[in-house]
Amino acid sequence: METETPAKLPAPATRDKEKQGTSASRRRGPGILIFVVVLLVLAVLAWWYFNRQLRERDDARIDELATQVSDLGRANEQLRRDIDSVRARANDAESMNRGIREEVLSFAERSRSLEDAVAHLAEQRLNNRDVMALNEAEFILQLAGERLALFRDAHGAVAAYRLADSALAAAEDPLFASVRQTISAEMQALDAAKPLQTAATLKSLADLRVGLLGLPMKSAAERVTTATPAERSRLREILDQFVRISHDDGAPALAARDEKLSRSLIAIDLRAAEAALFARDQEAFEDAVKRAHAGVEANFDSNAPAVRTTLATLEHLAATPLAPALPELGTALNELRNLRTTRALAHPMKPVPTPLEVSPGGEPKP
Repeated sequence: METETPAKLPAPATRDKEKQGTSASRRRGPGILIFVVVLLVLAVLAWWYFNRQLRERDDARIDELATQVSDLGRANEQLRRDIDSVRARANDAESMNRGIREEVLSFAERSRSLEDAVAHLAEQRLNNRDVMALNEAEFILQLAGERLALFRDAHGAVAAYRLADSALAAAEDPLFASVRQTISAEMQALDAAKPLQTAATLKSLADLRVGLLGLPMKSAAERVTTATPAERSRLREILDQFVRISHDDGAPALAARDEKLSRSLIAIDLRAAEAALFARDQEAFEDAVKRAHAGVEANFDSNAPAVRTTLATLEHLAATPLAPALPELGTALNELRNLRTTRALAHPMKPVPTPLEVSPGGEPKP
């Protein structure tokens, strides 16, 4: 068996210290409690103040949010009214667009009909212009051939061929380019024949008629001797000193007595040469020029330069052929007619289309 050892008793100093500690702890106990209570009160006050601040802040935010919600409500209401207005306008615009679409469809149909009509008119205009140019060229070519055959007027035929070539140049169909080449070949053939220049010859004859007024006349004795070129005997020359006998047997005798009459007769012969030139009468032209040459030679002084020039001009005119051998025309005319016939068979005339009437709904009417 174990025996319990008796506890040792504390010393007196130790007991005093324990007593002091106990009394001190007894004194600190209410202070700590008060401190804890104050802390709790402060914590409660802080919590209450914080909650109040949060509540006030939340109330302010709630008021602000309420204001914003109210503003959003009013804006939403205004937006709804605007949307209704826009929807009404959209409906009006849709109905208007529907009407415009119908009108556009009708305009499109009318414009198509108009384009077809304009295209046909343009084609007809080109065809009509080509037809007019071809008609003109054919008529001029036929006229040139007839003038050359009737009057032997090569220069008039060349001028007519130039007009026909310009008329064919106005046609836009390249099919007739070969006809222009044939026309050029026939013009070159006419130029190669070297026909008498009608305008230049007429001017030369007119200048000769005007120049007759300034030509010096022969003396009376020379004119009588020239007018009567018969052989004279010695006895007749002696008798001529006392008695002069002459025969009035035609124009040369009259011309020998009258200077004005001589100039007039030569002018008449030149006029006859002009008439023969217009008629393309080679024989009459040569006879008239030769008569004028004989009249100038018989009545005017051959030593004067003007008389010599006049005689040389008359000799040149008498020696120039009025209508030389000219080529046959008609190749270009026949080629043009054949091409026109071929073109008419290949491209027949189309009937004019009737424009369609379009209803307001855009549907074409027959």
